[in-house]
Amino acid sequence: MVTAELSDAKKAIGLNQTKKAVKNGTAKKVYAAFDADENFLENVKRFCEDGSVPLDLSAAMTELKEVCMIDVNCAVCAVLE
Repeated sequence: MVTAELSDAKKAIGLNQTKKAVKNGTAKKVYAAFDADENFLENVKRFCEDGSVPLDLSAAMTELKEVCMIDVNCAVCAVLE
């Protein structure tokens, strides 16, 4: 479940931080919201594949918002090593 892994983990939140973590090799897993924009999700899938980082699309933006403890919906975040 998304909540269990993300709640206490060190995270990168948002597209820029997540892309940087994947590029630097510090992302263990990326979570993207299934209800995010289709073009956005294609971009996320591409950089996850390029960085060989697993992608989980099981959460909604509101769920990621709550787990990341931010005030706005969250479309993508990563669990860091």
